[in-house]
Amino acid sequence: MNQCQAAARLRVALGHLGQPSARAGVAYPTSGAVSPNSFHPPQFQYTQDNDVLSLEQRKFYEENGFLVIKNLVSDTDIQRFRDQFERICRGEVKPKQMIIMRDVSIAKSEYIPSERMISKIQDFQDDKELFRYCTLPEILKYVECFTGPNIMAMHAMLINKPPDSGKKTSRHPLHQDLHYFPFRPSNKIVCAWTAMEHIDRNNGCLCVLPGTHKGYLKPHNYPQWEGGVNLMFYGIRDYDENSPRVHLVMEKGDTVFFHPLLIHGSGWNKTQGYRKAISCHFASADCHYIDVKGTSQEIVEREVMELVHRLYGIPKDTSLKDVFRLGGQLVKGRRTNL
Repeated sequence: MNQCQAAARLRVALGHLGQPSARAGVAYPTSGAVSPNSFHPPQFQYTQDNDVLSLEQRKFYEENGFLVIKNLVSDTDIQRFRDQFERICRGEVKPKQMIIMRDVSIAKSEYIPSERMISKIQDFQDDKELFRYCTLPEILKYVECFTGPNIMAMHAMLINKPPDSGKKTSRHPLHQDLHYFPFRPSNKIVCAWTAMEHIDRNNGCLCVLPGTHKGYLKPHNYPQWEGGVNLMFYGIRDYDENSPRVHLVMEKGDTVFFHPLLIHGSGWNKTQGYRKAISCHFASADCHYIDVKGTSQEIVEREVMELVHRLYGIPKDTSLKDVFRLGGQLVKGRRTNL
């Protein structure tokens, strides 16, 4: 097969054959190998029956564990999120319970009230402006395809990947998001991750390993990187380094939905700008909590408890599931188990 034929086949395979509306998914090329045509299951396992995704989109997600929807979030909303983030950076807004993260390469002497100081904010459910992202109808209509109609927003983040200091600390090791979550089943959990500007390999786009969502939760730990590793940037201990990788080149407003067992990470930011994205993990309100003690997730519980104890005085013997139970927000439907 020549290169032209291969490119044409890839475009067809990745064509998400969206709906007629302007907000629908459209064909979107990525780099790497994906295989939507090898899918022949007796039933759908990772998506719910719906009238939003086309059959081709459902097959693509079932086989690969992710789905990119072009131009889903408006420029107006992106700008509002950006403006609010800048107000937080300047100290003009201080939402309760929000966790502010800084890159390990930034010395305390360099802390200044600007975006240079913050690499990530987490759990912004008490910030009405940023939390709007988790309630956008255009986001929730796709989320429902994976979780069902009763939707909880469980973990929200705005990521401000800084220009790398030269130590490559801005990269995020390959990992599975389920490692952080004390609730199940995994097939009723999905992440929505929206680019707030053009994102490519130069400024550290997402890298995913298609099909790895069909595996299991692997042990995670901190990678042994010479330049240092950011807090809770866990990486998978054991994975096939020869697995095909897809680098998601995205434009502002593009949104990728992906399964919590999908192995993914991001590269270091080689530019002088700050690469921004906003995201939320959603779960079906029918999910149930688990006790992570004695499992590979116990390291997460220990470090999260130490962090929230230091920031908010929450007792260290609080469980990870209690933290998520307090932070989860119903955004659609009715609350059940969660």
